[in-house]
Amino acid sequence: MKYTLDPHMFRHLSLEETCRKTAELGYDSIELSPRPDFLAWWTRPKVYPERIRSFKKALKDHGVGLATLQPMYRWASPYPDEWELAIDNWKRAIAIAVEMECPMFVSEFGRGGSPERSLNDRSGLHRPETCEGQFFRAMDILVPILEREGIVLSLEAHPEHWVEEVAPAIDIIKTINSPMVKASFIAPHTFFYGPDMVANLRATAGYLAHVRLADTYDHNKSSQLRYIVNPPGAKVRVHQHLDIGQGEIDWDLFFSTLADMKFDGVLSNCVFAWEDRAEDSARFMLAEMKRYVGTYWKA
Repeated sequence: MKYTLDPHMFRHLSLEETCRKTAELGYDSIELSPRPDFLAWWTRPKVYPERIRSFKKALKDHGVGLATLQPMYRWASPYPDEWELAIDNWKRAIAIAVEMECPMFVSEFGRGGSPERSLNDRSGLHRPETCEGQFFRAMDILVPILEREGIVLSLEAHPEHWVEEVAPAIDIIKTINSPMVKASFIAPHTFFYGPDMVANLRATAGYLAHVRLADTYDHNKSSQLRYIVNPPGAKVRVHQHLDIGQGEIDWDLFFSTLADMKFDGVLSNCVFAWEDRAEDSARFMLAEMKRYVGTYWKA
């Protein structure tokens, strides 16, 4: 099991200081989410030989690994210019992962899926079938490169993307049919995935390589005032990335199911809510991760 920190709440630190902080907090690995001085959102990676050398040295000096990188490019875009740029950026990201000796990418299927948006609207929301077609085109190009380089791509269904639920995500992963393409389960998205958490976890069996951990509230509660947004009637959906125990996920059921599935991959702390107490939150989450693993993964 890899106990991994997404350092988003420490993003003001340099890459080198992030390595130091990760070790200081007790984690063995970093999950490097998008940041402007490495794999930036949507744009060309800001990476060059000196930066790679310095980052690798800091990882070694502080005894932490780079468990995952998270490229975020528009590989499901219906626009040729966006799609081609995304493929170019993905190829560069793969080359960087090879140089960094990083074994896994985590990413999303891509924005899209709202039937209410026109394809003339470049807001990033498009018809699901168009996004799916572009995504599979991307897979035809990128999966052979991933297979050649031995890098796993772990994909997550994500709220407001063209794939929001676990079952269709797993169907797509199975259709890609590559040993290098796996699945992620994002605990704070549990209630977007549907009402049966255990069924959704078990649907990933044989493909689950990566689990992100944070608590959240059940947005499907029926009061209609579960969340209050202004103006009333605004088309928004809300979720949180809280410390374990601050939301409504049944963590004993969650971890006991993972243990029964014999999960032994990347466990990532992805709490984002508490920048005013980021260190305390990170230490608490690591202790909880280890406590649950110690409870349910019996020797």
